[in-house]
Amino acid sequence: MDLERLQLETPRLLLRVPRREDFEAWAAFVADEEATRHIGGVQPRPVARRGLAAMLGCWHLQGHAMFSVIEKASGQWIGRVGPWQPEGWPGPEVGWSIVRSHWGRGYAPEAAAACMDWVFDVLGWEEVIHTIEPANERSKVVATKLGSRYLRMGQLPPPLDATAEIWGQTRDEWRAFRAARG
Repeated sequence: MDLERLQLETPRLLLRVPRREDFEAWAAFVADEEATRHIGGVQPRPVARRGLAAMLGCWHLQGHAMFSVIEKASGQWIGRVGPWQPEGWPGPEVGWSIVRSHWGRGYAPEAAAACMDWVFDVLGWEEVIHTIEPANERSKVVATKLGSRYLRMGQLPPPLDATAEIWGQTRDEWRAFRAARG
């Protein structure tokens, strides 16, 4: 897989493998207390740098990780969305995190739907989960818009050591959902 050329495109978004030049926007995002409240909390710049490096490393080690989400109209980095399954994770996830200034525009479900198509069609996944902190109502709305449903409670591995709601669906359920929506 050519990671330099890999990208997914939606009507409003470009999803590509993260790059070094994404760091300033990435660091600003993970420094936002409200935006990171349900995904582990604020990270100082050195931790943010390691997080971006880990994401890039996962692309090279696993052949997948979260994409950087770029708003086409502005060229601005607005979040990270995509496949995520580090060691000990409760299943193959498609997750999302969008910068707070772009909440409420439908970008998370738009990007996540493109990622779900990709993981099912290209990576051959049989199911997708979404790990959602129980108090994160906004992510539950996104999961519902994707046709996912609550499946069970699960445990996230260290260093998170947190309990999460596991939402998701199978590849067949996703294809039926997509077909029903046109």
